[in-house]
Amino acid sequence: MNTFLSPFIYLMFTSVFLPASTDSIHELNHAAYKYKLAKKGLFESDDLISIKLTGNLNELMNDRSDKPKYHAITLSYVDEDSTVISIPLQAKTRGHFRKSMGNCSFPPLMLDFPKTNSETQTIFSKQHKLKLVMPCRGDEYVVREWLAYKLYNLITPKSFKARLVKVELDNTKKKKSSAPFYGILLEDEAQMAKRNKDVLVNVKMMNPEETEEDAFLKMAVFEYFIGNTDWSIQYMQNIKFLAKDSNSICTPVPYDFDHAGVVDATYAKPAEELEMASVRERRYRGYCVTDMNKFKNVIELYNHLKDDFYKVYTNCTLLDAKYVKATKQYFDDFYKTINNPKQVNREFSYPCDKNGTGNIIIKGLK
Repeated sequence: MNTFLSPFIYLMFTSVFLPASTDSIHELNHAAYKYKLAKKGLFESDDLISIKLTGNLNELMNDRSDKPKYHAITLSYVDEDSTVISIPLQAKTRGHFRKSMGNCSFPPLMLDFPKTNSETQTIFSKQHKLKLVMPCRGDEYVVREWLAYKLYNLITPKSFKARLVKVELDNTKKKKSSAPFYGILLEDEAQMAKRNKDVLVNVKMMNPEETEEDAFLKMAVFEYFIGNTDWSIQYMQNIKFLAKDSNSICTPVPYDFDHAGVVDATYAKPAEELEMASVRERRYRGYCVTDMNKFKNVIELYNHLKDDFYKVYTNCTLLDAKYVKATKQYFDDFYKTINNPKQVNREFSYPCDKNGTGNIIIKGLK
């Protein structure tokens, strides 16, 4: 049923780039964007594409303040007709944990495309803002996080689409370019909402019981499935909300999975308040549900998708055999739990334990 992981195609390109300057931005309506229409949109394929970021990257990467500024750079790639396409844009650092200089080598970026981008005929056509996930400590973890997004795409369309890319940094302040590494381009939240015919809901705080119950349980069980505890509804920690309108009940949409057990990053640690040994330990962090029958449909869904979940890893040529084997075993443990009524009751009723850590609110890892 799942065919999204087709063989990866590496698109190499030559070094022909427009300067990231004001003049080049004004040229967007001229020859720079006169290219043939791309056959597929950015998130309509899983083929690996290569992009190059050119500019004063020292200035960009070192701007890790609470209010970072946008910096002019150029994004370049090769289209399906082997044409080099260069797009001047603005970029800034973003995030919290991964943006901290002491935590990660590269900060994640926000790419802000010019308004004229909506009139172009490139793979980035109609893109306004895109998050670019950069490697923290080793880009193998980026590939693993990308696959976590693919897992949730199988569960619901109300999820962020993600595109794996190979990133090369061409720092104009250095003589040599960096070695390419993996990154993830994430679908813009506004586009994700529009695709689902919903609107984004921004609130300062929300209780998990106020969200759509079935959607919440699917999401909370997914976080348990991948071993992720770095989220909370109350503070919108790695969660976005969708609704049909501003007066409708909300659906939570998770993102940012690099601290999940399935990713197993060396830098990932659970919040101290949770009193967990490692991120590989699973902890259900939903709200208190005493009627286990409410999980029936969710468990049926996860059992139905079991083969597809495993294929996400067995079909991916970018993973080593040892990690694939460990992940299958990690998933096996999950399925043993959800198909054992006693274990389900023990795990999923944990938030009802007043002496436990199931109801601790995570405001964000530091």
